[in-house]
Amino acid sequence: MKFLDEAKVYIRSGDGGAGSVSFRREKFIEFGGPDGGDGGRGGDVWAEAVNGLNTLIDFRFQQHFKAQIGTHGMGRNRTGANGGDVTLKVPVGTQIFEEDQETLICDLTEEGQRFRIATGGNGGFGNAHFKTSTNQAPDWANPGLPGEEKTIWLRLKLIADAGLVGLPNAGKSTFLAAVTRARPKIANYPFTTLHPNLGVATVDGNEFILADIPGLIEGAHEGVGIGDRFLGHVERTRVLLHLVSAQEEKVGKAYKTVKHELEAYGNDLIEKPEIVALSQIDVLDEETLKKKTRELARACGSKPFLISAITGRGMTEVLRALREIIAETKSEIDKPAKAVKTRHRDMILSDEDDDAADEDEQA
Repeated sequence: MKFLDEAKVYIRSGDGGAGSVSFRREKFIEFGGPDGGDGGRGGDVWAEAVNGLNTLIDFRFQQHFKAQIGTHGMGRNRTGANGGDVTLKVPVGTQIFEEDQETLICDLTEEGQRFRIATGGNGGFGNAHFKTSTNQAPDWANPGLPGEEKTIWLRLKLIADAGLVGLPNAGKSTFLAAVTRARPKIANYPFTTLHPNLGVATVDGNEFILADIPGLIEGAHEGVGIGDRFLGHVERTRVLLHLVSAQEEKVGKAYKTVKHELEAYGNDLIEKPEIVALSQIDVLDEETLKKKTRELARACGSKPFLISAITGRGMTEVLRALREIIAETKSEIDKPAKAVKTRHRDMILSDEDDDAADEDEQA
């Protein structure tokens, strides 16, 4: 299935039905009077977050959504039926914007969450509604009110607990494939990953969601390479795992390049908790590994994790560190995450920490 994270959609709610002008006429009834019914209400346009979707590809093939109009009123005080609603089923994490792409209408972050984005018009009153003691035979009725018509933008930001960032070929997709059942495309050339991928990682019996996005290069915020258009998918994460390939000649510069792009992108990504890991260490000898570890530690200000998806070295420790920060920032999922001190690479959650995290999840 092709990944699509932005779509332009035209919507229109239903017009209200018109009121009826009618008079009661029956044999042997001398005074009939008005009996025109009211028109039905027009249908609404709703957006609903549903499970099982992770792309907006459906809106590539259907861009117009119109709710039904209300049925007109009829004689014998018969009210017209309301128009049927129409619902846009979108993935969890979808934001809906006005046509200017800046005014946020709603942000659907939970499964089953619904929002009415266009209200149907009210039905018009029939002439029976206007009968008074001084006007017992009104011969007019109201037309129904028109529905709302607008163009909106749907923008998907994937819901994940942790996000993978780094230069192209830093080993992000390999890491995702090693710790989850996701099967992203992996190859030895830049920008193998062209769209975000999700996977569920498990450590010590606890699960969390990982998001892998295409690599960033210098100038990505200006559109160089794939650019930074996919960084929105890690805005909602609670922690970033910054991977730096051990094959980089200057690992410190590689780290600073990605940090600069995160800062240029904004939206408080630079403030998120971060874990730094030197990946693909199986290709280095011990002396070179120590040298590059010291260089990366100077650049990021803390001792990085050393990992290899091929041999499995350091993978469990990284997952535990990610899971610990996720548990700490659970209540901050919809807020910019505050800086959390990066854990030492050899730190492992104690049984008491596990129990405390479980209690937090149950609260």
